[in-house]
Amino acid sequence: MSLGNTDWRSLNGLNGGELKGEVFSILQDASFRIQTGQLDDPELLAVVPRLAELMTNKPELQNFGEVFSALARSLGLWNYVDRRRAAARDELAAERATVPALGITLHREQLSALHTLLAGKNLILSAPTSFGKSILIDVLLLHEKFRRVAIVLPTIALLDEFRRRLLTRFGDRFDVLMHHSEKAERERVIFLGTQERLINRDDLGTLDLAVVDEFYKLDPKRKDERAVTLNAAVYRILGRAKQFFFLGPNIENVLTAEGSRWGFEFLRTRFSTVAVDTIDLKSVPDKDARLYYEIQNAANWPALVFVSSPDKANGLASGLVERKVKLGSGQALSRWMVDNYGGKWELSEAIAAGVGVHHGRIPRSLASRFVFLFNEKKLPILICTSTLIEGVNTAAKSVLIYDKTIANRPYDFFTFSNIRGRAGRLGQHHVGQVFLFHEPPDREDVEVTAPLFGDPDEAPDEFVVHMEEGDVSSSVSDRVQDMAQRVGLDPSDIRRFSGLGIETLVGLRAATAAAMRARADLIWSGRPSYNQLKALCSLVCSVEKPQTFGCSSASQLTLYISKLRQYTTMRAFYHWHSSSYRGEPQKIDNVFKFLRAAEYSLPEYFAVVELFVKARAPDQDASYALLLAELPRWFRAEPLKILEEQGVPIQISERFLRTGDSVTTLGLRLRTAANNESKLLSPMERQWITDALPR
Repeated sequence: MSLGNTDWRSLNGLNGGELKGEVFSILQDASFRIQTGQLDDPELLAVVPRLAELMTNKPELQNFGEVFSALARSLGLWNYVDRRRAAARDELAAERATVPALGITLHREQLSALHTLLAGKNLILSAPTSFGKSILIDVLLLHEKFRRVAIVLPTIALLDEFRRRLLTRFGDRFDVLMHHSEKAERERVIFLGTQERLINRDDLGTLDLAVVDEFYKLDPKRKDERAVTLNAAVYRILGRAKQFFFLGPNIENVLTAEGSRWGFEFLRTRFSTVAVDTIDLKSVPDKDARLYYEIQNAANWPALVFVSSPDKANGLASGLVERKVKLGSGQALSRWMVDNYGGKWELSEAIAAGVGVHHGRIPRSLASRFVFLFNEKKLPILICTSTLIEGVNTAAKSVLIYDKTIANRPYDFFTFSNIRGRAGRLGQHHVGQVFLFHEPPDREDVEVTAPLFGDPDEAPDEFVVHMEEGDVSSSVSDRVQDMAQRVGLDPSDIRRFSGLGIETLVGLRAATAAAMRARADLIWSGRPSYNQLKALCSLVCSVEKPQTFGCSSASQLTLYISKLRQYTTMRAFYHWHSSSYRGEPQKIDNVFKFLRAAEYSLPEYFAVVELFVKARAPDQDASYALLLAELPRWFRAEPLKILEEQGVPIQISERFLRTGDSVTTLGLRLRTAANNESKLLSPMERQWITDALPR
């Protein structure tokens, strides 16, 4: 049997001599292909994980251990070498690629990338999802030369994943900082952050290494509204860094302008450590029925179900509940959700049935818990949107790609490849499964064109305003001055708020002028009254749709902020919202969208309005400072908010808060309470804390 026509799934039905004969033929063909083909040929590489899966399930194949290990060594998949049965040469190859401090064995392409980085060169790495890119970051941190490191990540969910892993592996030698309030106490420090958090840090100093994960987001053509802010943040960080390392999937090329300030080596590889079976269901007449069938098939678990939007995810979860589907035991977590978020959230019923949901309208601590339980095989199904595709590691055996759009736009082949790449996990599921319910997008090569590497004369205004004087031409300098006049702010203020967009700043300037002419109550200091808050929200919602902030109107936005400020605990706030909510049941989670807006975007809008108010009324006392300080932390003590991002719900940690607590002291108190089986915590909550706070 040759590789090209091997029916791997049918091999599972064979036994004894017949199976051995087929496997022997496969090994022969693979050996021939090694001599004549390319070593990164995906079909050839896939033979190793497929055979590993087969040998795990078929005891009669154990005698093939030595020749299998020779194949794995020849292809550079040293992490698959079976050292108990390998020949000395194969065992030695695996030994040389092993990092004892981390307990992992690298493969050939990982080692190649590592050698480039340890030689002091900048590297941009494009590799499949299952390559193991983040492992390279951990290996670099073992080396003495990398003492101050900044890591730029696209989402808070990925920040939390990195934080836990880095604290577990390096917490004894590095300070791992995620928030401005956290300061380094040791010489070795890792700054973790999204672009919005790192762009304004003033304590980065000189960096030994800058890491940018999911670097394709630098390209504005990816339609990510945060792309320009990412370019500006990376530009600032690279100016402080001795070396950089960019990671991302499935990129063919990175385009740079002639004479670009940043030089790098580009490594593109097809090297993958798992194999994937594709199950074509696009011709199935009743796709809904087939989806529900595959979701309930335990042979597919753990499974990610990709849908296009939070509403679709909520609807699918509700559909499973209506069908009385029972996939796992989530009753304890479900009861906790009812008690702490209120009884109207339908997701609690889905969790009771063993079905998790992950999208942008799920509280971060809860979303993190769902992923953890999914990886622990305690939630067999996780219905997700693109929020789980961007770098968060999951131990999914199967991916069911049910929709062909993201937010009503067809996704491209690049995005499809990233979704597909979530199937399979080295060491757990050597062979993943992808169920396709629609025709996949046409294959296309993806090139990244980033303002960071391009011609400044052609870069967006929001980026060039961040550039240093020595890097720009006179024409760009003129553009910045024109911007300052049009926006009515100093270049330094434009830089500070460029993430909102230049046209938005212009709109806010005009709206503020109009509101003040209409005598809107915008001139105040301290804590605003309800009417003052409403005037501010109305102004902002005249420029930006209130739906952006998770609300239907400026009045609702005002009410939400007022109630968030009024209630002394988040549990009380959530119960108020649940009891007063009158909208569509599946959209009750928009309150979490509001809370995310309160963390960053709303304070940004309010701060810009404050600047314009002060400019128009310089002799009057207008200061929004208190609101701008309290709103991002939901009018709570900052340690509560930080721990929420780290996976501990505020509803738990607020029971233990004391005056003067830092995130360190409160975290220690929580871990102590969990370890001592405090009666203030249920057994489930104790385990939650232990899992979220690794030290």
